Amino acid sequence: MTDGTGTGQRLRLDTLERITGPGQGWRGPQVDPRALRVGIVHLGIGAFHRAHQAVFTELAAAATGRDDWGITGVTQRSASVREQLMPQDGLYTVLERAADAASLRVIGSVREVVFGGADPTAVVDRITDPAVRVVTLTVTEKGYRRDGAGGLDRSDPQVAADLAGQPPATAVGQLVRGLQHRRSRSGAPITVLSCDNLTGNGQVLRALVHDFVDALPPSQAAGLADWIATSVRFPSCMVDRIVPATTEQDRADARRMLGLEDRGVVVAEPFSQWVIEDDFAADRPAWERAGAVLTTDVAGWEAVKLRMLNASHSLLAYLGALSGHDTIAGALSDDRLAAAAEALMVQDVAPTLRVPDGLDLDDYRRQVLTRFANPALRHRTVQVAMDGSQKLPVRLLGTVRDRLSAGQVPRHATLAVAAWMVYVARGHDVRGRALPLDDPMADRLRAAAAPADGAPHRLVDSLLRVPEIFGADLAEHDGFRTALIDHVARLTKGDLV
Repeated sequence: MTDGTGTGQRLRLDTLERITGPGQGWRGPQVDPRALRVGIVHLGIGAFHRAHQAVFTELAAAATGRDDWGITGVTQRSASVREQLMPQDGLYTVLERAADAASLRVIGSVREVVFGGADPTAVVDRITDPAVRVVTLTVTEKGYRRDGAGGLDRSDPQVAADLAGQPPATAVGQLVRGLQHRRSRSGAPITVLSCDNLTGNGQVLRALVHDFVDALPPSQAAGLADWIATSVRFPSCMVDRIVPATTEQDRADARRMLGLEDRGVVVAEPFSQWVIEDDFAADRPAWERAGAVLTTDVAGWEAVKLRMLNASHSLLAYLGALSGHDTIAGALSDDRLAAAAEALMVQDVAPTLRVPDGLDLDDYRRQVLTRFANPALRHRTVQVAMDGSQKLPVRLLGTVRDRLSAGQVPRHATLAVAAWMVYVARGHDVRGRALPLDDPMADRLRAAAAPADGAPHRLVDSLLRVPEIFGADLAEHDGFRTALIDHVARLTKGDLV
C-alpha cells in the first residue's frame, strides 16, 4: 500500500517500528514519542524550529530521561505543517547535509500541531494548560508586528482585531490571551522564549506583550500586567543553524535513506548553536545537556551572530541574486563577493563588537564563510533576501550607526544596503530573470522606488525616507547618503563591488 504517492509507506510510528534497525546514515527518535507529554508550546513551527529547538529538546529529554517535554507546535499562516506531520504521528526527519556527506535523523519531540488560523481557541487553551511551562517562538521578524518606533503596531488590522476581542491571530495576541486565561485559572508561572533574530528578543517580546495589555479595556487588563511581571519570564536567546528550503531532491534522498515517505522533512547543516539567557519562571528542559549554552549575558553572542553571520548572509544574498547566483554557496564562489563578505566582518563589524569570553572572532569569521560555502545546502539567495525591510535594521543598520558615530562610513555595510535598494528597484538579475520582492512592505517599497526611474540619487533619497527602516537619522547623514549613491550607481552599471 502506498498512501497515494506511489513511493511506498509513509513515515508513522507503526511503519517506523517495522524497520528492524537503523539503516545506513539514519537514526531513530532518541525518545519514545508515545510516552511524551506536552510541556512546550511553540508558535511558528516552520522548518527552522523543527531543525533546531525541537532537536535540542529531544536530545535534552533523552539525556535526562524526562517524558514531559513534548511540543505542541502552532502553525500560523497555513495548515501545511499540520497536514504534513499529524498523519505521521508528529514524526519527521532532519536531513543534515555536509559538503561531502549526508545523514538523517527521525525526530519525535513534536506531539501535536495546531493550525492557529483555523483553531485559535486551541492555541489559547494550550498556553493556558499548567502542564506547559515554556512557550517558544520562531515567527520571523515580521511576525512581531512592530511599528516604526519598535512598539506594537496597533494600526495593523490583525493586531486591532485581536485587541477588539476577536479570536487571536497574531503571535502577541495569542500569547496575551493565553496568559490572561492562565492567570485566571491556575496562575502557574511560565517562560516565554523568543528564538527570532531580533536584538534583545526577550526584551522586545516583553515590551510588546505589555503594549498589548496596556491597550486592553481596563476590565480585561486589571491586574494582568502585575501578574505577568511576577509570574512570566522573557529570556533572550541566540539561535544559529542554516536551514534552507526543502526541495524535491531532498525528499527523494530522505525517502531513499529511510525507506519511508516523509512529507515533513527539513534540511540543515551539521552546525547548530543555541545560547540562552538562564532566566526561567518555572521548570525547563536541560538544553545544556544537548549542547546549548546557558548564560546570564546573551547580548554579546547575539551581536556577533546578527552583525557578522546574518549581515554577511544578507550581503551575499542581494549581491549574489543581482549577479545571477542562485545559491549563497554560488555567490561565495565569486571572489569579489567573498572578499566583500569578509571585509564587512573584519573592517566594519568587528570594531563594533564586545566579544564574549571564549569566542575567537577570527575563527568565528572563518567558520561562517566555510558554512556558507557548503554546496550541499543550496541555500537560495532569494530565500535569504526575503523580508529585507525587517532584517536590515537588526542585521546591518546597527553596525552602520556605530561606525558613523565613530566617524567612519562603513563601506561594505553600506554596500549591502545599496544592494538591497537595487534589488528592490530593479526586480531582475543580470540575466533578466525576475527577482521576487517577498516583503511585508513590498507595495510601499515599490511605490518608493518607482519615481527614481533609474537615477541613483533619487532611489537612495526615496528609500532612505522610509522611517520604519532607516529612522530619521540616517537620511540626514551626508557621508552615508553619498556612499549609498556611489554604490547604487556602480551596482546599476553592473560593477558589483
